[in-house]
Amino acid sequence: MRFSKSNDALGTTNRGNPCESSLCTLCRADCQGKCETWLSSLVGRKLLYPRSFGMVTAGGNNTTHVGVSYNSLRIQGYAYGAHGLSNKMTNDPDDCIFPNVNLETEFGKKVKTKIRIPLMTGALGSTFIAERYWDSFAIGGALCGIPVVIGENVVGVDRKSKIGKGKTRKGKIKGAPELERRIDGYLRYADKGYGAIIIQLNVEDTRNGVAEFVADKYGNKCIIELKWGQGAKDIGGEIQVTSLEYATFLHERGYVVDPDPTKPEVKKAFKEGAIKSFARHSRLGGTNLSSVEQVREDFMSSAEYLRSLGFKRVTLKTGSYGMEELAMAIKFATDAECDLLTIDGSGGGTGMSPWNMMQSWGVPSINLHSKAYEYASILAAKGADVVDMSFAGGFALEDHIFKAIALGAPFTKLICMGRAIMIPGYLGSNIEGVLHPERKEKLFGNWDKLPKTVANIGDSAENLFASYFDIEKKLGKKEMKNIPYGAIAFCTLADKLSCGLQQLMAGARKFSLNQIERSDLFSGNRETAQETGIPHVSDVNDEGAKKILNS
Repeated sequence: MRFSKSNDALGTTNRGNPCESSLCTLCRADCQGKCETWLSSLVGRKLLYPRSFGMVTAGGNNTTHVGVSYNSLRIQGYAYGAHGLSNKMTNDPDDCIFPNVNLETEFGKKVKTKIRIPLMTGALGSTFIAERYWDSFAIGGALCGIPVVIGENVVGVDRKSKIGKGKTRKGKIKGAPELERRIDGYLRYADKGYGAIIIQLNVEDTRNGVAEFVADKYGNKCIIELKWGQGAKDIGGEIQVTSLEYATFLHERGYVVDPDPTKPEVKKAFKEGAIKSFARHSRLGGTNLSSVEQVREDFMSSAEYLRSLGFKRVTLKTGSYGMEELAMAIKFATDAECDLLTIDGSGGGTGMSPWNMMQSWGVPSINLHSKAYEYASILAAKGADVVDMSFAGGFALEDHIFKAIALGAPFTKLICMGRAIMIPGYLGSNIEGVLHPERKEKLFGNWDKLPKTVANIGDSAENLFASYFDIEKKLGKKEMKNIPYGAIAFCTLADKLSCGLQQLMAGARKFSLNQIERSDLFSGNRETAQETGIPHVSDVNDEGAKKILNS
């Protein structure tokens, strides 16, 4: 693996065991730092470089690649040429500099959704951590001009939502305060012409009439997303609650609650302290379908129905199922003219999933994404206008963005980050809670004072966050008082990822995203080459090299 607990060159440390993404396997909202993502949320693009310039030299420590993972892919560099230059640029060295790399992208069929940087959030649903830090995630994403996804069950777990009885979904929801708060928070700061707010549907959301409610109130301000699954688990979404009363409420709302809070023996065990919490589960989708043909018919009719409600943009999220389900997702989403397909591989994160399920189920991201490219290519060769894709599953760094887009090129338009871009929300809220104690409870701040990891950088928003004045320039001083520090941290991390991606692209001589190709990668070992179809480092351009020598 590329990542160890500490990186002496950057001065970063993981408090827990690092995983493939570089994040700790368990990322805490109260963490005092300082992994690379955490520190990048403060100092931004400075963390692209080794520390203590002028006193040190630094060398890479990732020359050995063992096993098959995104970390076993390497990025090509070239000594000549420039591709994807804008109309205003020439191949003059003064134009071909990395800040001029264009990171804008878009996805969609009849309606194009433009994005400032090739990034979207994972689905932030009914987990309490998504609710508590939503303003940071949503406002940060809106200011960056990227799509933010509202995950499943937000209406169902909201005690204040008003859901009528009966099977008719139209008009069933009379009010959904939490869902409305989340949508409104994003739309207030939406970057005009860029980004999107995406609303995800699972079984319970469909029954409750979430799509109908969103269509009536927001229309095409929102994108609607059908959900087949995710990479962290192969069952429906879960949350954990510690109140018997709330567990009973969720049971009455129609959720699966484990253990059953209505059973007398469970109530007694809870009263005595033997049972301290309850897990709320969503239902599995597709249980009434038994063939590929039935799945296709159900999906096509669902997409058609959502468009009949007025949604001009419909997307699909699928998980790390096997190859048949992957093929169905790509083929059906293409046939239904969906605007985006997010493919989430195992290794992705979660707000709550059974641990051993995360460890042992599903197809790892790199294998799944490699097959996604293969299957999309089969459809393209037959003349199909293949659905635009987003890859997800354990991404956190700028090289991950480049590699995922290149591995799926030209079908992959952006990548999806879950846990990584939640970290700045926690960090900013903790800092704001210390500097403004009157806001601490509302912000769910976890600190009583600034830890040394933060105090060594600064003691105010202005000198802590490298992107503070960039945001102030965009919004004005007056509006800055309404921007949570978590959103400022979000933008700071996004700036670091953007700059790092621009540098990698410039080195590959690609000055716009649509120029990135699979040939911009090579595999660090033979096994990765076999699994991905990306040639081994020693084989790439070997024939051309020998022609030069023999000329």
